[in-house]
Amino acid sequence: MAKKTVTNARSGARGQRPDAVDVVRRLATTFPGATTELHFSNAFELLVATVLSAQSTDARVNLTTPELFKTYPDARALAGADLTALEQLLVPTGFFRQKARSITKLSQRLLDDHGGEVPADMEYLVTLPGVGRKTANVVLGHALGVPGLPVDRHVLRVANRIGVATGDDPVKVERQLCDQLPADQWTLASDCLILHGRRVCRPTPQCARCVLNDICRYAVAGTRAPKPAPARTRA
Repeated sequence: MAKKTVTNARSGARGQRPDAVDVVRRLATTFPGATTELHFSNAFELLVATVLSAQSTDARVNLTTPELFKTYPDARALAGADLTALEQLLVPTGFFRQKARSITKLSQRLLDDHGGEVPADMEYLVTLPGVGRKTANVVLGHALGVPGLPVDRHVLRVANRIGVATGDDPVKVERQLCDQLPADQWTLASDCLILHGRRVCRPTPQCARCVLNDICRYAVAGTRAPKPAPARTRA
């Protein structure tokens, strides 16, 4: 009987993937209560906030959305917003003209198609202005109770370095990660990878204080995984 190969630092260095479930378990212990850092009180607010977070930071969006949602509390209000006034509110998030158009148009679509409610439907969500698969997964997983694994630049970088995924295509990396994890861990996995990428596994990684440095291909073997190119898909 062949000896069972253990997926540890040495086997990882030989090319086998680290155990994704173990990776998520370790990161979840390191970042207890990991979740999106965007502030929201319902699915519509999270949808809008996630659209605004493109080419911006969650912290900056969180400074903008309180006044935004006070002025435009729902899809009906935002659909009828004065574009110039709305743009001024969104200036801190960057690309404010494009974002103002996107969130007013998506609000109108939601109003026309679903009475202003955000449906738990990936195929529909990705047809909305400014919404791509990553944004849809954020909303599904955090506000609508539907398993979703958002893949952003942090997830791409960290997953490739660790060795639990390969490639720079967000959809393909999402599929690879989902295939290795139970559905009820998809959203948590994304949240943990994002936080790890922001705080530890930065563009210049801090391997010495990483809880994965005994199984991570990059840390163990010095393997410099190809740097993922910026995602070309919509957020």
